[in-house]
Amino acid sequence: MDERGAGYRLGVDVGGTFTDLLLLETGTGRFWRHKTPSTPHDSSEGILNGVSAICEVAGISPAAIEYFLHGTTVATNAVLEGKGARVGLVTTEGYRDILQIARSFVPGGLAGWIVWPKPEPLAALEDTVTVKGRLNAAGEEVRPLDEADVREKVLHLKANGVEAITVSLINSYANGAHERRVGEIVAEIMPGVPISLSHVVLPEMQEYERALTTVANASVRPVVSRYISNLRNRLAAEGMAGKLSLLRSDGGLMSSEKSEEHPVNILMSGPAGGVTGAQWVGRNAGIRNILTLDVGGTSTDVALIEDLEARRQRTTEVGHLSVRASALDVKTVGAGGGSIAYVPELTGALRVGPQSAGAVPGPVAYGKGGTLPTVTDANVVLGYLPENLLGGTFKLDRDGAKKAVQTIADALGIGLMEAARGIIDIVNENMFGALRMISVQQGYDPRDFALMGFGGAGPLHVNAVARLMGSWPAISPVSPGVLCALGDATTRMRTETARSWSQLATETRADDLIGVLAEMARQVRDELLADGVPEDEIVTSFEVDVRYAGQAFEVPLSISAELLETDGIDGILARFDAEHERLFTFNMESPHEIVNLRAVGLGKRLDLPAARLEEGDGDPSGAKLRDHVLWMDGREQAAVIYDRAGLRAGDRIVGPAIVTEMDSTTLIESGCVATVDPIGNILINPA
Repeated sequence: MDERGAGYRLGVDVGGTFTDLLLLETGTGRFWRHKTPSTPHDSSEGILNGVSAICEVAGISPAAIEYFLHGTTVATNAVLEGKGARVGLVTTEGYRDILQIARSFVPGGLAGWIVWPKPEPLAALEDTVTVKGRLNAAGEEVRPLDEADVREKVLHLKANGVEAITVSLINSYANGAHERRVGEIVAEIMPGVPISLSHVVLPEMQEYERALTTVANASVRPVVSRYISNLRNRLAAEGMAGKLSLLRSDGGLMSSEKSEEHPVNILMSGPAGGVTGAQWVGRNAGIRNILTLDVGGTSTDVALIEDLEARRQRTTEVGHLSVRASALDVKTVGAGGGSIAYVPELTGALRVGPQSAGAVPGPVAYGKGGTLPTVTDANVVLGYLPENLLGGTFKLDRDGAKKAVQTIADALGIGLMEAARGIIDIVNENMFGALRMISVQQGYDPRDFALMGFGGAGPLHVNAVARLMGSWPAISPVSPGVLCALGDATTRMRTETARSWSQLATETRADDLIGVLAEMARQVRDELLADGVPEDEIVTSFEVDVRYAGQAFEVPLSISAELLETDGIDGILARFDAEHERLFTFNMESPHEIVNLRAVGLGKRLDLPAARLEEGDGDPSGAKLRDHVLWMDGREQAAVIYDRAGLRAGDRIVGPAIVTEMDSTTLIESGCVATVDPIGNILINPA
């Protein structure tokens, strides 16, 4: 293949079980996909295996790849497993217990605090020091910084053996001068130790959230930094000189250098890839409102896309940690292909998950030593997952799966097939519950959305879950198993900056606001220019956080400078009232307060057309592999298995039917009809 003139982008998504790769030729839209087992002890190993394999198939050398775009859970796992660095926290005198006091929120019911083990803060009390010096809320110096005191305290942290330093002083969001000076002293005394300054990481008011976010950033910095530099060196050794970028939690890209400094922005990098992939599919298929259902081996991630824009939130939640960093509003539930089914003796009622058989030993049907019945085993028993997987290279042990599911049937005193279908129904209900959280509970009607299932097991469940939601069509997108990698490869550079405003709307002049936003826009433009984005491709947008005076939480709104110029402050307040009513069904008479401002800089979106399928005559029989029998609606039914590669645009498939491909299996239930759209998505609707 001739590499000259062709640009290649490689999307790589590292999951717990598989590493997915998708190589795109930007000129033509041609793509190659590959799945390789993940290597949890060092994910770069699995990535390099995949890179050499996919380059070989495409007939190019790694040197031809211009952009290496990567979604990773390295930072997420460091937090979940408590493997972050030992962090030293420098704060203002009198605020030593800031992380211990935290916010008085206890999960669970009224008596939750009795049984709730309070999580250990990321910076221990013995590694927290306070320094003399104070700024007021306007950023004016009340008491100068005592540098001798700072040196003494930093030497104490050095003696403690901390591996990263956070500086978070009171009111530094208004003026970072004291923090910068403390940072200089730390760099002098502890050269080489990563330093995170709160006015750089999160220049917003609310000292607890600012300190926590900056400490979280410092905690994962050494881990992320090691991972990225290791990956960069190994790719360079393979001859790849392209640009390495990572996927942010909010679905944009950031340069690998930037993510080493601000890893708090990639905490939810993993699930964001699927959402950006779904946006690309929706844009090409002409479907603008989508609920996503990303079903992996261990968990299911769901998100809402309205008018091709994914909902974002101002907090990133990982385990018990909730930090102030923009993220896509993705909810996760412990329901996946590897979720284990069991019947507790106490209740005698069937349960599924959140425990998972994972990649090792995996479901019984994989024949890798698994013994407990899983969702995958139930799918195999019912005939929804035909024995030959991954293009025939992967054999399933159906007898083993039947034995495992029989233990559930015996415990419940019902037949094997009823028990297997019970497992599937419960896992579908769990997914339905997560989808309700992001749709109904946010004021959206799921009937106005299509449901897109992807990940290894998404297309198996999408038809049944769409029926529960009333969300049609149910979509099995092109190459659903590697959609996250497609999202990584097709999204765009993004950066943002924030500032606290904290003024009543009545005291704010539109001109002042426009002036500050223009200055913030210059800042994000400069950052993107430094990352190599051409000047003419940069677009900026703005967000403001507004609340009723006296409220303890804000509602974020997207605004433009034009809106401010034409409608003034009243334009923002009208938008806030409408959004507040949609979220909470009421408005208040209280005055409005403008709390925070944010500027977002975006690079150009990759305008990549989807390759079109050849036109068919509506008859899918050319793609038929064999006749098949499966269990559905309480009885055995005749079905047909089709090969997705043989389907053409316009083909109609009447359920029950199964469509197999290299990386996934799509189930079309009885009473439904699937059509293949011009770019190869399978759209399922009630007959």
